[in-house]
Amino acid sequence: MTNLIHGDCLIEMDKLIDQGIKVDLTVTSPPYDNLRTYEGSLDWGEYIWKPVIEKLYQITKDGGVVVWVVGDATIKGSESGTSFKQALYFMEVGFKISDTMIYQKHNPTPNTGNGKRYQQSFEYMFVFSKGIQKTSNLILEPRRNTCDDKRTQRIIKRQRNKDGEFEEAHLYVIKENIPRSNIWNYKVGLYNTTSDKEAFSHPAIFPESLAKDHILSWSNEGDTVFDPFMGSGTTGKMAITSNREFIGIELVEKYFNISKKRVDIANKNYQPELF
Repeated sequence: MTNLIHGDCLIEMDKLIDQGIKVDLTVTSPPYDNLRTYEGSLDWGEYIWKPVIEKLYQITKDGGVVVWVVGDATIKGSESGTSFKQALYFMEVGFKISDTMIYQKHNPTPNTGNGKRYQQSFEYMFVFSKGIQKTSNLILEPRRNTCDDKRTQRIIKRQRNKDGEFEEAHLYVIKENIPRSNIWNYKVGLYNTTSDKEAFSHPAIFPESLAKDHILSWSNEGDTVFDPFMGSGTTGKMAITSNREFIGIELVEKYFNISKKRVDIANKNYQPELF
């Protein structure tokens, strides 16, 4: 099932809630303070993002997850801190902060400020859960400096006694593959974020691989993925190609049409694996 909705997310989320629709995972990136105008549609402040968060709590299944990719504007030399205010409000309405992750850009746009700040190269990815998190398919990566035979490595843990001397403790097994860190690094820009040129008509897109990594981590095949700020449709495209259902909402007609095209192509081209 794919449901693309052209409209205001506050109004359309109420309709979904009234229909009893619940989602397993939300992967979204809301507007960042006043950093973009979004075709003149931007109306963003606490009076908007607070009810959005409240409705996300209502529409999320027990055990479901919301991934909130966000950054802050810098105003008169100070970051706004809006991302942290939002994170605290998620907790206030009932979510738990499962993880505070970093989306690091391998090739960020150079700073254009007054030279008083380091190169800005990351955004926050807050991972919220509604109650006890239902799904956690952690992405594994090879452990650095594993033993030469690439199997497992046994080591003896050494610990200090009160007198400062070391003694051998229990024998531990280090596995070859371990969960990756919570700092995720991606290349951005044309042909890095996506190969879909039309997506770059949207001023703020995140990498397809970022959306896919979160979808694989916090949902299972057949689950419903949601994006109330659908933008160029990246979350939708990656949900479909990962064998998930998708619901997306977008206010700006130009961006909705981009999303629809990308999602339609993904639906047409997607062939589920047969076993």
